[in-house]
Amino acid sequence: MALRYVRVRTTPGQIYYGLLTLDRTVHVLDAPPWLEGEPNGLELSPEDYQLLAPCAPSKIVAVGKNYRAHAAEMGTPVPKEPLLFLKPPTTITAADKEIYYPPQSQRVDYEGELALVISDRACNCTPAQARSKIWGYTIANDVTARDLQKSDGQWTRAKGFDSFCPLGPWVVREISPAARVQTFLNDDPGPVQSAPISDMVFSPDFLVSYISQVMTLLPGDVVLTGTPEGVGEIKPGDHVRVEIEGIGHLQNSVAIRQVATSC
Repeated sequence: MALRYVRVRTTPGQIYYGLLTLDRTVHVLDAPPWLEGEPNGLELSPEDYQLLAPCAPSKIVAVGKNYRAHAAEMGTPVPKEPLLFLKPPTTITAADKEIYYPPQSQRVDYEGELALVISDRACNCTPAQARSKIWGYTIANDVTARDLQKSDGQWTRAKGFDSFCPLGPWVVREISPAARVQTFLNDDPGPVQSAPISDMVFSPDFLVSYISQVMTLLPGDVVLTGTPEGVGEIKPGDHVRVEIEGIGHLQNSVAIRQVATSC
């Protein structure tokens, strides 16, 4: 099994990066792994920590319509260049946490995706240079308020609600081009999305290069590489699971946030 790099919060509240073992013990690192963190001798038992999203990026850069079949199901042509948009870091939520259904929307969709974690400052990279800037891979769900995406004419609100970017549960260093992105809804054994990552229109290396010519990517930043065909609706009470071979699975339930006076 590939090494699994995690980010955790201890019971007293400290946040650490670490290596997750098969028995769920975490070997704590002295820095994020993409900043050459090394084990510092501290070990955490499963009862001593809570799993967080595996990184805390300065930005999340996402790519739209990067699978031909998904572009077709949306009734649009494949973009001639990567179609970029941003999700705020506050959209990130961890595995097994809730996706909150916003009261402004009547239609919220899942979008299972492969996510890239950036290792080093990337500015004006060639695709060959960009390859070394990809530190590892994790799983994302680019949750989207589809009705607001259509009505607004741009995607900021539809993609930007708190909890609209489940991410994790960990990062691995390598992935096979034949690995499939698959999404499962509730207890249905059949996937609602299933496609190899090799079906992407623009490869991860190309995407990182292209983005780096627009904005500088920083260590720990996240790139969402697009979703395959089969996006669909989720409702409060549903649970959605995104699986990628060689990484694992990311599962979240859908809920209505309880009314509160502040966030």
